[in-house]
Amino acid sequence: MLDFIYYPVSAILWVWHTAFAAVLGPASGIAWVLAVIFLVITLRAALFFPFLKQARTQAVMQRLQPRVKAIQQKYKDDPRRKNTEIQQLFTDNGVNPFTSLIPLVAQVFVFIGLFHVLRSFDRTGTFDYLPVGRAAAMTAEQNAATANYLFGPTDVQSFLHADLFGAPLSATLAGAGELLSTVAIVALPLMLIAAVATHFTARAAMGRQTGTTAVPFMRTLSLWVFPAAAIVGGAMLPVAILLYFVTNNAWTLAQQHVVYRRLDAETAAEATQVAARRVAAAPKPGVKPERQRR
Repeated sequence: MLDFIYYPVSAILWVWHTAFAAVLGPASGIAWVLAVIFLVITLRAALFFPFLKQARTQAVMQRLQPRVKAIQQKYKDDPRRKNTEIQQLFTDNGVNPFTSLIPLVAQVFVFIGLFHVLRSFDRTGTFDYLPVGRAAAMTAEQNAATANYLFGPTDVQSFLHADLFGAPLSATLAGAGELLSTVAIVALPLMLIAAVATHFTARAAMGRQTGTTAVPFMRTLSLWVFPAAAIVGGAMLPVAILLYFVTNNAWTLAQQHVVYRRLDAETAAEATQVAARRVAAAPKPGVKPERQRR
């Protein structure tokens, strides 16, 4: 159903694993760890310019908020005219609110694809295939002999035996069993790092919002509920998925810092140019301004 997502994600993961396995060996757990990390880096790098456009759009929309409020107040009894005027305001300023959804939607698809591909390395139990329902279980022998998208049976066995400091990459904290202590040593720090990165990413974004755009409910969700969900939900995610979350959230935090600095520099440069044009247009002391001839 979503093969158009699964195959590209598995292809990028396969390329990186093949590259790192050539250096570290096909059975190396570090090769799989690096493959997951560089998969995230590859996809997030491809989304950098859409994210930059999204940030610029949000900055413009924030500057337009006073005018939007004025339109809403002026046409509060005429919803159709109100929506038309607001849409025209956005169009005149080159704003398309829907473009801000592109990076978010892309990241959701990537997560679904990566989660599905990584879960599909172990099909020995009946489990949910996001988002298409339940899949029939395989025996251990069938699973080891069955390819997983672009990964052959040898790759499947390599992933199932891969670990990070003794914690299998396919293991979850909730289902670790006898390996609970080993998995916890790896999973808990990853969950905490993901939560902290989520919190500070939200804090940086909220810090740029004015009182007219900041919503208290969303502020609480972003600053506290989402980071808490990273910890609670992380217990049910494989170690490999936790690596994805940590890398993705760390990238978001760093990218946000870079993009906001760039936008601040652009805003400062634009303000300097406007001030310079005003000074140039102003009459010099002792010189009468020229009257326009009719």
